Amino acid sequence: MSVQLTDIQRAQNRLAGESVARKTPIETSRTLDRDTDARVYLKMEHLQRTGSFKTRGAYNKLVQLEDTDGGSTVDRVIAASAGNHAQGVALAAAETGLEATIVMPTNAPQSKVDATRDYGADVDLHGQNFQAAMEYAQSLVDDSTVFVHAYDDPDIVAGQGTLGLEILDQVPDVDTILVPIGGGGLIGGISAAVAELDPSVRIIGVQAEDAATVPQSLQKGGPQTIDSVQTIADGIATGGISELTYQLIDRHVNEVVTVSDTEIAHSIRYLLERTKQMVEGAGAATIAALLSDRVDVANETVVPVLSGGNLSATMLQRTLTHELTYRQQLVQLRVRIIDEPGRMSTISSIIADENANIRNVSHERAIDELKVGEAYLDFRIETSGGQHTQHIIQAIKNAGYEVTRLN
Repeated sequence: MSVQLTDIQRAQNRLAGESVARKTPIETSRTLDRDTDARVYLKMEHLQRTGSFKTRGAYNKLVQLEDTDGGSTVDRVIAASAGNHAQGVALAAAETGLEATIVMPTNAPQSKVDATRDYGADVDLHGQNFQAAMEYAQSLVDDSTVFVHAYDDPDIVAGQGTLGLEILDQVPDVDTILVPIGGGGLIGGISAAVAELDPSVRIIGVQAEDAATVPQSLQKGGPQTIDSVQTIADGIATGGISELTYQLIDRHVNEVVTVSDTEIAHSIRYLLERTKQMVEGAGAATIAALLSDRVDVANETVVPVLSGGNLSATMLQRTLTHELTYRQQLVQLRVRIIDEPGRMSTISSIIADENANIRNVSHERAIDELKVGEAYLDFRIETSGGQHTQHIIQAIKNAGYEVTRLN
């Protein structure tokens, strides 16, 4: 099994028109240019139908199941996915007149589960991770069904590779393309297309640190897997790559770097604030790599692929809470008081006078270090940043109270 440029070009012809997948735009960002000392062109694949690139490969696979009379050789397709592939297969199945069963981990984001069902697929929640969902999905396959793998399939990879053709068409002077890696289908397809059309372009893969299998795979000469995957970038939390994608990465990808969840969270917030785009963790991974010191793109024309935008409200809240805490804009203060009426009001007034907002406050009395008649007041407050926080702490101290920052 392999994927050639001709396979990708045929996939592009099958995707002609925008009923299933559209040619997503390229956008620039002066802030990113400044912060990276490069010319950055964002490939906005998070604006794709279903919110990710997965529709490309899924449709390229399913449309080929039609027989010469226009019918299908199977009744139902089965797939396993943490979310984005699920939606891609569900939409592609609906467009080609097929039934679809998608197995998703029990901890898959509810928003992705709901979206998959809305596209018409039957969703079966099974297992605690992608690998468990995959094993169960494969056990459901029989003679009347076909399994649609998320990345270990040349037709899937060829469909994803159409992104590479678009990038070369939209940014013909590109020097470097950054691509997130989960199972490797996206980078495998992009790199296969670019390697044949313009081998001077550098391809850099990006993985989340706690889901990184490619560096070890390249070091050991074959696909490696990890059992436990914990990352906010659930779209690339596959825990492994396939022999097909390994070979494509080994042959065509110049470099693979890893980024931490903290860096990914920073990049989600950065894209929201600076480009007004809401991108999920997998899609923001390329920006995390750009903003780190792991890739040198100075004076280059760079295209980071924003591969998906399916960020759940829960994950968005967690990410923004983390970012506000990191920037000292969401602060927890513990103030030691004599436990008597009026103390909370007094300290609240000090905080209000410093133009900070109190989110919540609680009394803590059952702590050994406190003397009889003492208590702690734990405040969670919103500030404008570190300097503002220090002013508030100093004001509370000046009023005669012992105060400690808890986060």
